[in-house]
Amino acid sequence: MSQTQVWVAYAAVDQQFLIAIPFVEGMNAAQAIEHSQIREKVVIDEPLQLGVFGVKITLDTLLKAGDRVEIYRPLMIHPQDIRRNRAQKNPVGRFQRGNRFKQSGS
Repeated sequence: MSQTQVWVAYAAVDQQFLIAIPFVEGMNAAQAIEHSQIREKVVIDEPLQLGVFGVKITLDTLLKAGDRVEIYRPLMIHPQDIRRNRAQKNPVGRFQRGNRFKQSGS
């Protein structure tokens, strides 16, 4: 992997994209997304939420050689709702025994 490139990454629901483009000094995140032509391959909702290696950035952030611009999509379900749904399926409380007390079938 050459350090004279910048990568643009996007994970759609059904597929993932990791597109390498040549790095140009003074390139910002918006230019990298435009040069990757990812919008022609998949529909991306506005406004864009971006990051470089997990650190949140804006469209006008200058990039360095070897950076990976990540385009984030909105969450399908809030993580707290996932925990609530899991707790409803497997209730553990004051008057109920938890999963660790389940008897094995042997």
